[in-house]
Amino acid sequence: MTVAIEDYQAGTPTWCPGCGNFRILAALKEAFINLDKAPSEVLIVSGIGQAGKLPQYMRCNGFNALHGRALPLATGAKLANHDLTVIVCGGDGDGYAEGGNHLLHAARRNIDLTYIVHNNQVYGLTKGQASPTSAKGTLAKMTPQGSPDPLNPMAVTIAAGCSFVARSFAGDEQHLAKIIEAGMLHKGFAFIDVLQPCVSFNHVNTFAWYKQRVYKLEDTDYQPHDKVAAFEKAQEWGDRIPIGILYQENRARLEDQFTALAEMALVKQPIDKAKVEELVTTFSL
Repeated sequence: MTVAIEDYQAGTPTWCPGCGNFRILAALKEAFINLDKAPSEVLIVSGIGQAGKLPQYMRCNGFNALHGRALPLATGAKLANHDLTVIVCGGDGDGYAEGGNHLLHAARRNIDLTYIVHNNQVYGLTKGQASPTSAKGTLAKMTPQGSPDPLNPMAVTIAAGCSFVARSFAGDEQHLAKIIEAGMLHKGFAFIDVLQPCVSFNHVNTFAWYKQRVYKLEDTDYQPHDKVAAFEKAQEWGDRIPIGILYQENRARLEDQFTALAEMALVKQPIDKAKVEELVTTFSL
């Protein structure tokens, strides 16, 4: 099988001209092509927001979930058909505010999903309110006296037991595609925070601002298998911002722990109506 970019072409994006989401969309397509993933083998689940529009612009299986609820839906899809490559996309508001609790549990369960968070440090769809990752003191419509200390998603996911924690930058499409590929190849929950400038509502963390600060961990002697070192690296923010794989470990996936999935995907297994009736009766007692 040979997959081409045309296989994934669909729709006309309605993002603002210059939005970092365009680069993320292109990098995701590049990753699929490099791994020779056919559209029929892929499911993209998203939440609500500008990032949540991404499945509309991809010719593959897609689903728009409720705000902050993409991860539990994707978990159900993966457990029902663990042969699917399941990608989850959402913004920093969708993933770290409304969906923050789901992120913690997806990480600790180690379900085999790749979660890409478009982190532009604002709520872009609803016109620029401060998000969980907005810089301290950010003045916005809902924070007239400045937002509090920001959430550190890298440290949080490492602490939650995530087996793959990475960051990339929308301004480096090739690097982002490679990180997405690594996340898809990882056996377990792969979390990727993408620094994604918002050209309309965040005039501080711009493409130029990031290009002056980001550096690639793979260009250093950093090893991503030391959790203590990963915590230290997760604190780096300001004049220097690391991108790349901060932490990675191998451990059992959630789906590996269910004997019902050992033989074949649930969607391919025959349904025993008698057992279904028995199960329904049990839950109705």
